Amino acid sequence: MTSGIRITWTLAGSGWVDCTLEDHQARVELTASYIGNAPEGFLAAVARLVGGEAETRAQFEAEPTAYRWIFHREGEDTWLRLLELRDGSDHDNKGTEIWSSQLGIDQLARAVIRCFNEVAQTYGESSYRGKWGEHFPRTELEALRRLWRTHKHPQNT
Repeated sequence: MTSGIRITWTLAGSGWVDCTLEDHQARVELTASYIGNAPEGFLAAVARLVGGEAETRAQFEAEPTAYRWIFHREGEDTWLRLLELRDGSDHDNKGTEIWSSQLGIDQLARAVIRCFNEVAQTYGESSYRGKWGEHFPRTELEALRRLWRTHKHPQNT
């Protein structure tokens, strides 16, 4: 299993974000534009995975490039593939794989929650909206957090 996965989300300009995904073996940087629902779609995809879906996806639009996150879950294990595509409407087989890893579902959820907690702390929700152009994805973050807590401690539900 991959350990120490870290995701960072840095507002790079009006309507643009730089996202970094890294572990002890590799690092990849990608971009997302506010023209898509990158943060909401990403958080919702991870929440669906934590909630039990076997496969889910999210996509970052980078005008015209796109980055497609493909998640597969089997038991407590998750396989993540990240594809770079020339165009967001392209089929997976036209993409170039820029990241691939296996990690635990708990590890993935923690990394994503930590990432967006850091975003809220760094920018504040008001400043986030001013830079990104949309509201901070509080609803999606809290939904993921609730599912993750339920997943970690099912006896408390």
